[in-house]
Amino acid sequence: QVQLVESGGGLVQAGGSLRLSCAASGSILSINNMGWYRQAPGKQRELVASVTSSGRTDYVDSVKGRFTISRDNAKNTVYLQMDALKPEDTAVYYCNADIRSYSRSINYWGQGTQVTVSS
Repeated sequence: QVQLVESGGGLVQAGGSLRLSCAASGSILSINNMGWYRQAPGKQRELVASVTSSGRTDYVDSVKGRFTISRDNAKNTVYLQMDALKPEDTAVYYCNADIRSYSRSINYWGQGTQVTVSS
């Protein structure tokens, strides 16, 4: 059984910072791509940032220069450092990872963590 457990969400004023963490646990052989998605009320879930196993990163245009994704492969953990937050960043943030257990690779989701940015 594999789980993704997120932490670090909360309420912050515009211009502030938050750091999200997502730790994978369970029967893990390897982890390929890891990423963070977000979903605001009434909107579709969107990919915010992703990082490959080799460390290549990608970001949605709206967060470039403000958010930084990173991972610690020894800890099976991915982070999202969010700086210069804006009210439009308010959403539930979800961790996502492609995890190989035993003989197959499965895509997993975290439970979500609320990020609220006040103006």
